[in-house]
Amino acid sequence: MQRQTFELLILGSSSAAPTSYRNPSAQLLNIAERFFLIDCGEATQIQLRKYKAKFQKIDHIFISHLHGDHFFGLPGLLSSMHLLGRKQEINIYAAEPLKEIIDKINSVSETRMNYEVKWHFTKDDKLNLLFEDEKTQVFSFPMKHRIFCTGFLFKEKPLMRKIDKFQLEKNNISTAEIQKLRNGEDVLNEDGVLIKNKAVTIDPEPPRSFAYCSDTIYDEDMIQYIKNVNLLYHESTFLNDKVKRAKETFHSTAEQAAMIAAKADVNHLLLGHYSARYTDTELFVNEASPFFKNLTLANEGKKIKI
Repeated sequence: MQRQTFELLILGSSSAAPTSYRNPSAQLLNIAERFFLIDCGEATQIQLRKYKAKFQKIDHIFISHLHGDHFFGLPGLLSSMHLLGRKQEINIYAAEPLKEIIDKINSVSETRMNYEVKWHFTKDDKLNLLFEDEKTQVFSFPMKHRIFCTGFLFKEKPLMRKIDKFQLEKNNISTAEIQKLRNGEDVLNEDGVLIKNKAVTIDPEPPRSFAYCSDTIYDEDMIQYIKNVNLLYHESTFLNDKVKRAKETFHSTAEQAAMIAAKADVNHLLLGHYSARYTDTELFVNEASPFFKNLTLANEGKKIKI
């Protein structure tokens, strides 16, 4: 059986200012055809169109903090959804002042949305559950930036156990017991004999996870929230030539992002949020790779399957 989708699409990788070849922060995560938009910098809706992502399928938007390069694209995206006839509600997870901003824009433009916007206000105190359904959990956790900022942790729920059909027949187990077996329970066969679950099932694939660490100074406190994730996105605004500037602005260097990835024992590191002063992003790989080998650049249009 093919595993459910767990794929990340990079829409923007620039930091505060866009360039002619890089857009501000935005990523689209697809978990089992649930589409989560993570940050929404300027031109996000254009990027969604460019990479043929159907943005009307997005029902959940997560905004890490209220610096413009992480949310200036949101009013336009919400307006386009309205103009294109969206009816289903959309959920926005963000700091509370964002609602005031969106409400004010809609007020002065006399806009009445065709759909409901449901607001979920984030906190920066601990690991907090934001969303949960039968397949996925999403959490926020605190980041250390100049203003209120959170990271996001997306976790696939454990899959059901797989049935070994040969062992099912061999042990004379009724098909009526399949759901119990998938749930990990022991069952009685048709002869009344107790059959251990492990004898007739196969371990499922381990659940996958993705952590999004938006703007932050180097901070080992976050490790407790991102430990062992399959994919870690960690901002790398600067190279070491600007390490002092990184500290002053509460940002990180590529080397620092790699150090966090190594200490958190993550599987794969994704670098992004590059300062506009850098044109050659391979320099970020050169700086980070001595500290963490399995890494990728979060360049526009990049798709990462987890």
